[in-house]
Amino acid sequence: MDTIPGFGTDPLWVVLLKAVLIFLILVLLTLFNIWWERRVVARMQHRIGPNRNGPGGSLQSLADGAKLMFKEDLTPKSADKLVFTLAPILAVIPAFVAFSVIPFGPEVTIPFTDTRTQLQLTDMPVAVLFVMAVASIGIYGIVLGGWSSGSTYSLLGGLRSSAQMISYEVAMGLALVAVFLYAGSLSTSEIVAAQDDLWFGLILLPSFVIYIISMVGEVNRAPFDLPEAEGELVGGFHTEYSSIKFALFFLAEYINMATVSALATTLFLGGWSAPFWIDELWAGANEGYVPVIWFFGKMLTFIFFFIWLRGSLPRMRYDQFMDLGWKWLIPISLGWIVAVATLRLARLEGWFSGDNVPVIVGVVLVVFVALFFIGGEPKADESVDGEAAGAATPAEGAFPTPPMPVGGAVRGAAAPLTFERSTPMSTVSGEDA
Repeated sequence: MDTIPGFGTDPLWVVLLKAVLIFLILVLLTLFNIWWERRVVARMQHRIGPNRNGPGGSLQSLADGAKLMFKEDLTPKSADKLVFTLAPILAVIPAFVAFSVIPFGPEVTIPFTDTRTQLQLTDMPVAVLFVMAVASIGIYGIVLGGWSSGSTYSLLGGLRSSAQMISYEVAMGLALVAVFLYAGSLSTSEIVAAQDDLWFGLILLPSFVIYIISMVGEVNRAPFDLPEAEGELVGGFHTEYSSIKFALFFLAEYINMATVSALATTLFLGGWSAPFWIDELWAGANEGYVPVIWFFGKMLTFIFFFIWLRGSLPRMRYDQFMDLGWKWLIPISLGWIVAVATLRLARLEGWFSGDNVPVIVGVVLVVFVALFFIGGEPKADESVDGEAAGAATPAEGAFPTPPMPVGGAVRGAAAPLTFERSTPMSTVSGEDA
């Protein structure tokens, strides 16, 4: 496999230094994100949020982590103990590994040395596919955790998670195809360089929107947090987990949230490049360690979007959620890929030059008008009145549904209850009725 220029030549100590820094950044970012989410959601709900441990409650996440470390670690008797223990580890390790190909900035000089290196652990010609593949491995941790717990609720949560992540990974991968077509590469550093003039989030807006919806479903966050679904499955796939094992699942969720946010920043918002053409006014905006500020600013914007969704929207019903993925996101992604590929080919072949433009515009208009005449026959009116619904007899073996009230559903407040007494009660103290 060919290597990307500027990578693969770092000495061992530089590679180890980058790996340790990425680990520390992700752990500290998780602690910050938990505190930030609790504060923001509390403000949305007119509460105070954590404010006791540390300035503004900033050490609350650290206190919660220490508490989980020292809690009793319980393992159900019916659990497969080996798989039950390995599942959280299998979920959290891919979350760290996926960050190895995310570019934080340009080439810099390491302080107190003369060594120059990229602000990225590594890169490869198929870096984005590497992130998708590693994220897929993390699904096994959730599925195996639900299966090995020996609990019905955990098993249902694991099955939901596998169906959800596989479904939305398809939509997410299709949303990225248009980016590959425009960038001409799957390398994260080269995709950032291809957005030097204009971000792909503006050029490929449908892909950007589909990716944002898919990334929320991919990381099991509200309103798509159906594998947990406390009202239905107690706690979902991690119902039987406690102590450090539960903390690892919690850590994996928040790191995955940072990973998809960093990937969205890299692929659609120009990565570490300065926003709003600041580099046109300030030459040093994209040099040295300054681009790290732009990168984390964009990434934290996506994380705030996750928090905003959790504080604003209720959980979706499962069938609606799967319909959104398979019936809307995937077909729209496929149609958009065909359109983008056609436009790229037309631009490369020069179809938009000379006398071809009126012909292309005419074909587009004809197709657009034809879409108004395509569709199925209107459905017959299936509505029935209240009496017919109440008189309908349920099928054999069906759940006994109570009949509707005569005249349809009752609207407004219910009538007050009145009780008739057969023997009047006396109002005088000590006197029998």
